[in-house]
Amino acid sequence: VQLVESGGGLVQAGGSLRLSCTSSGRTFSSIPVGWFRQVPGKEYEFLAVIGSSGLPTFHADSVQGRFTISRDKAKNTVYLQMNSLRPEDAAVYYCAADPEGNWRHRDAYPYWGQGTQVTVSS
Repeated sequence: VQLVESGGGLVQAGGSLRLSCTSSGRTFSSIPVGWFRQVPGKEYEFLAVIGSSGLPTFHADSVQGRFTISRDKAKNTVYLQMNSLRPEDAAVYYCAADPEGNWRHRDAYPYWGQGTQVTVSS
């Protein structure tokens, strides 16, 4: 399963971005997908996960109420809508797929995209 993220960029604090994770693989629409982020020198941070059917969804406390994960099965795409962005949200954002075990953990995901950079100016 090959994953490609897009939608990152530079945004002012308080602004919004929508990240996309797409795959050409036919199995993508039938597997759970998660989003993580990483700041250089720090551990990967779990953000959200979505089930194969679009439910259930779960968001980390740190982004609950500001970020929303969703998926469009017809477009083979999973989104991360990010609102009210803060400077501390700046990171490289990754989507990952098909977790086994604890989906909060990076190691549960065998498939990863290359990441997309999000920069938030204050």
